[in-house]
Amino acid sequence: MIRNVSKTSFTAMLWLCGTLLAYGQRIELKDLSAFRNPGNSWSLAENVVADLNGENILKATKGEGILVNQSTAKKAGSDLFTVSEYGNVAVELDYLTSKGANSGIYLQGNYEIQIDDAWGLRNATSSNNGGIYQRWDDSKPEAEKGFGGIAPRQNASKAPGLWQHIKIVFQAPKFDASGKKTENAKVISVVLNGVTIHENVELFGATRGAAGAEKATGPLRLQGDHGSVAFKNIVITALSDIPKSDQRGGADPIYIEAASNNMIRSFVDVLPGVRSVHAISVGGPEKTAYSYDLDNGTLLQGWHGDFIDATPMWDGRGNGTSRALGSVTHFTRKPVLAISKLANAQGKWVADTAGTGFRTRGYVLDQQERPTFKYNIYGTTVADAVKVMENGQGLIREITVDNASKDLYFLLATASNIEEVSKGLYLVDDKSYYIQLADGAAKPVIRDVDGKKEMVVAIGSKLNYTILF
Repeated sequence: MIRNVSKTSFTAMLWLCGTLLAYGQRIELKDLSAFRNPGNSWSLAENVVADLNGENILKATKGEGILVNQSTAKKAGSDLFTVSEYGNVAVELDYLTSKGANSGIYLQGNYEIQIDDAWGLRNATSSNNGGIYQRWDDSKPEAEKGFGGIAPRQNASKAPGLWQHIKIVFQAPKFDASGKKTENAKVISVVLNGVTIHENVELFGATRGAAGAEKATGPLRLQGDHGSVAFKNIVITALSDIPKSDQRGGADPIYIEAASNNMIRSFVDVLPGVRSVHAISVGGPEKTAYSYDLDNGTLLQGWHGDFIDATPMWDGRGNGTSRALGSVTHFTRKPVLAISKLANAQGKWVADTAGTGFRTRGYVLDQQERPTFKYNIYGTTVADAVKVMENGQGLIREITVDNASKDLYFLLATASNIEEVSKGLYLVDDKSYYIQLADGAAKPVIRDVDGKKEMVVAIGSKLNYTILF
């Protein structure tokens, strides 16, 4: 269904403006000196991995560069406060959670942007990842004590153990000479995993669990008593000016929903300067979607959240492209053949379709109107069924060939790094997504190619795996 939405405001995020970045502070995380009296639950690590099968488990490797909090029900951790205090501020950082964990980023110690494991949740609330947490009044009836929370516009969350990126711009409350508040604090914007989830939200008071009374300046506070969580790349910028919302002109955006299974053909820009010109995007009620390159049998990207912005394609003459509306995870840096014929697992991957006999055969739909893509290559017919998991947490992919050959290999991933974290489960591209091979699948080979890692596997007659993100 096509929904034409009225013009919305876009925050002018002037991250590269020298005026805004003049007072920026990057916390190097070589020690804990940037924080006041850190409790024993906080430490530094070189690497950290979540256990997807166990609640609240992070496995950390000693080192530096990553701030880790280990908190359990039996031994609760403590909150962490920066030594420096801030008024108007921009905060940008990466975080990952353990399974089922809960944490938060408190601006000035008093206004919480929630962090929690909201993986696959269709409708997020103010208590979920990216929400502005509710205020609290013990004098009210039980059902009314919590109030004023703001849910994120959509759930842009990733899986436990994957790095999530957040940018927050905050305007501090103002006070007169007598200490009376003259202007409420505001969350100017929150961008989670590339998606704007809040914009111009006035905060009429501190959220629940505030460190104290509202004031003009305060520390950044990381919650540490509700579960195991990790942070890195923390940059805190004191703002001399607040970015203003920019009411841009132009056409009303044209959004495509996927309340039921839906597809759209378009160009897809994989990365800047890299375009798939024969792509199809598929979404559904799980609020998880993907884009597929029909010219190569390549899965381009997946995302959680809303479906498609078709404005670039249909506004005026258009340029043929559509954009994902949710938090995108890229599975490839360019469209490349998914299948190659190799003498062995170390053979060079073919550069293009020349000599492969590749020919797309379109797709067929199942009873739920989900596509299975088909193509010919190397004298065999390939059926590639990509389905969204019922819980929305990722994609299930089944590749079958009608003429099995031991020299046919499948390219599972090309990335900066690939690490096996448990049997058949791999973390890809600095914890961007997981690949999980089905039980009984052939052991993949991880090889070095031009400074990158490639993971390839012999197909046989059938290959099943899951992408979790």
